[in-house]
Amino acid sequence: MKSVRIGGKLRRMRQERHLTQTQMAAELGLSPSYLNLIESNQRPVTVRVLLKLAERFQVELSTLALEDDERLSSNLFEVFSDPLFDGADVKTSDVRDLVSGLPAVAHAVVDLYEAYRRRVSVLGSHAAGEDASESGSTGLPSEEITEFLQRRLNHFPQLEEAAEAFWVDHGLALHTLHQDLIRLLSQRFAVDVEIAASERMHGELRRYNPLNRRLELSEMLALPSRTFQLAHQLAFLALRNEIEAIVSAGKFLTPEADALARSALANYFAGALLMPYGRFLAAARATRYDIDVLQHRFGVSFEQACHRMTTLRRPGDEGVPFHLIRVDIAGNISKRFSASGIHIARFGAACPRWNVYDAFATPGMLRVQISKMPEGQAFFCLARTVEPTGRLSRRGGLPHRIGQLSIGLGCPVQYARELVYSDGLNLDDPQIITPIGISCRTCPRDDCSDRAMPSLNQRLEIDENRRGPSTYVRPTR
Repeated sequence: MKSVRIGGKLRRMRQERHLTQTQMAAELGLSPSYLNLIESNQRPVTVRVLLKLAERFQVELSTLALEDDERLSSNLFEVFSDPLFDGADVKTSDVRDLVSGLPAVAHAVVDLYEAYRRRVSVLGSHAAGEDASESGSTGLPSEEITEFLQRRLNHFPQLEEAAEAFWVDHGLALHTLHQDLIRLLSQRFAVDVEIAASERMHGELRRYNPLNRRLELSEMLALPSRTFQLAHQLAFLALRNEIEAIVSAGKFLTPEADALARSALANYFAGALLMPYGRFLAAARATRYDIDVLQHRFGVSFEQACHRMTTLRRPGDEGVPFHLIRVDIAGNISKRFSASGIHIARFGAACPRWNVYDAFATPGMLRVQISKMPEGQAFFCLARTVEPTGRLSRRGGLPHRIGQLSIGLGCPVQYARELVYSDGLNLDDPQIITPIGISCRTCPRDDCSDRAMPSLNQRLEIDENRRGPSTYVRPTR
């Protein structure tokens, strides 16, 4: 087990309660000198002390999770990988010390860097004659929501319970769910549902008019997506107060983030309604997380099934801890969440060796990868391309580009045997492991032929007389 060092968090907790070290040490049954050693990270905290903290100070132990520190460290490594800091000589130990000793300052550095990137993006768009509303500044709300979901482990008990209650209270059935939701919207909320022609929708997939209580869904939506949109609308009609309470607790910085959070929570409820927690988890375990079977059993899409797997975090009844990433062919990350412990790039491009990018080479085919991070953590990963929801039809006689996204789903390798996709693989064979990183700038591997830029961890040396597999890879001497 890792030694748990929470000195900075413990010191801040004590200061917020206006306690001296002597006073807190007495509450925890420690000597002041030993508490001082814990606060300065010279001693790890024991399970007994953690339990005392929970008992005496009503501390949620999840707020002391090492995973949060590791994620914060990962974000800081990305920040300091910016060429802006090339002359700063920030070392790995410096980042670790900052996170463990002054976590609030570490968070502030990440927030400040994010604000800097937005400002640079806005200035760049002005210089190019663009409107500020079209610039990269729109990225802030989505990042707020991503971090909010990560902090909540992508699990909302209130919405799970509400979804389960709907099945009991309204007699919903799995194989008639689409019609059941239309009936429910009509009878309980006086909402008429119409499947509308695409030319009438003008590119929209769902349109609700609260004045005449009419919900229009585009004919371009596949049946799983139509059912999902029915449940999404139902969330706003039946659970507005519950959603607003969660959004209010999130303390988002902008109205845009509030609106995006409401939409994310409505989507969460829709997934929980289509795939009820207990039934879906039981089916996932019985089929060994066979996504194809789960898709057909619950009438959902590949992406919906994968996303639902990441939300199975009910205390005492958890599923396999998955991470999920969604990217486009240009490498832009539009969805990310990690319960597996893997760190996903927050600023800039991710590691090109992740199989979520390889999936574009074999559209529709499921790719399997065992990957290992530089620190030694290994993951079992699946990836497959999907088509965007409600793709519009060909317009005119010009060639029509078929847009695609790629979904990556993975878990710590120790859970791989619980997945059907590991059958026939020798998970202990080092030859099938792919070394990966978070991004080129943060990755210390000096032998990677896919390296696109120099590593922050090594001094860049260019020899005009020698060339390795990449410009930034040192040739073997």
